Amino acid sequence: MTTLLSSLKVIARPEIAVKPPIIGKRTRLVDKLKQQLDMAECFIQGSEFEAYREKSVKDPETGERKKVRRRITVRPWYYDSEGHYYFEVRIGIKPIELVKDKPAIDVGDKAKLPDTIKLIIDAVEKGELDEFILKASKFPTKKAKASAEASTEPKSEAKVDTSAKTTK
Repeated sequence: MTTLLSSLKVIARPEIAVKPPIIGKRTRLVDKLKQQLDMAECFIQGSEFEAYREKSVKDPETGERKKVRRRITVRPWYYDSEGHYYFEVRIGIKPIELVKDKPAIDVGDKAKLPDTIKLIIDAVEKGELDEFILKASKFPTKKAKASAEASTEPKSEAKVDTSAKTTK
């Protein structure tokens, strides 16, 4: 080695610990809740909420990929019934049942929406909703359903040769 490289400490590549999948799921839920928080704050102020996502698009003329900001539609997780507001924490499109058969959180006045969402964000970051997140992610996907159906189909029985002639 040269004198410059010999001054470096060279080691074997260390093993990188795999992060548990709940961390990524927690992070995605917190991102969605922050989006809902921004939406609720805009709702209270009376301004329009706009959310954007960066999408990679191939330019037809040059053929190179460019990142383009596209506006996305975000549905609110809160709703009102005669001036009284409720909030549902959702994984995908399914609301999480924090108590058996009770997915809605009673918020009350719409001014309390941001505080309620901030409280839920803190609970998710501390891991209080982990069991609900994991339970919600165990719903079978289309691929899993197809493989389960294929394994439960009755197997064809052994074919019996009925063409053999019977003799008297």
